[in-house]
Amino acid sequence: MAAKLLQPPFQASHVIAPKPRTTKMVKAQRFLPDTHLMSKSTIFGDFPSGFTPIYTTKVTEQSSGIVGDETLAQIKTELFQAVQGVNRGIFGIPSGKKSEIEGLVKLLESQNPTPNPTVKLEKVGGSWKLLYSTITILGSKRTKLGLRDFISLGDFLQIIDVAKGKAVNVIKFSAKGLNLLNGQLTVEASFKIALKSVKSSLLCFFFFFQLIIPRTKLFLFNILQRVEINYDKSSITPAQLMNVFRKNYELLLGIFNPQGWLELTYVDDDIRIGRDDKGNIFILERSRE
Repeated sequence: MAAKLLQPPFQASHVIAPKPRTTKMVKAQRFLPDTHLMSKSTIFGDFPSGFTPIYTTKVTEQSSGIVGDETLAQIKTELFQAVQGVNRGIFGIPSGKKSEIEGLVKLLESQNPTPNPTVKLEKVGGSWKLLYSTITILGSKRTKLGLRDFISLGDFLQIIDVAKGKAVNVIKFSAKGLNLLNGQLTVEASFKIALKSVKSSLLCFFFFFQLIIPRTKLFLFNILQRVEINYDKSSITPAQLMNVFRKNYELLLGIFNPQGWLELTYVDDDIRIGRDDKGNIFILERSRE
């Protein structure tokens, strides 16, 4: 939203006492495990002969080796509990809580089971609900939008149609002064894989230099996570709610306009994490709505 929300809830039972974790950089001089490799047959075709994609990848380890499914589930549970009661972070949270959430986000990102999500975009299709983002509405903006007492925020939802390259963000509201009138802001956007906008000759250039220029490796890794998003249209329904926001509609839309790019830094069957071109973080869980 910038609300790129461009994200079945998992159950938060009890928190397992976390085991010590360390993170280190591992340089691959040979083939890495499949979860860290880019398939030779990708959306842009085969790699040039003689060039093999090699990335510098963060790997989180325990004393027994690479973090397993049990520890990954534990990190997800800790993250889910950390974002409880923060109202998506939309009205700001204490710096300590923000650091805790972002630390858990980085741990999950280092264990992303879908490292090249744009090659498997079907995993992001469907409905998602926002759990947390670093987008905030504070001070005079919150007052102008009536979000202190008069209007309450409901769920933030996103519906993604991968086949059509479309995403619909829905932000629900309820207005207390209008007999508890319920309504929503709907923002429609189109998206495409960022890699498709990169010319094949430029890709060959980056493949050639990937072994000697670390920043090139980072570019190749990030571009396999990135989608470009274009705003299409928006609306507020019902009309009574539009009348409430009409004066400050551009302000509202400026907060939730998804225009730009989004990197899908973690994707599994339950949760999705993204980072946009404005530095925002988005954490979403799959929704049945």
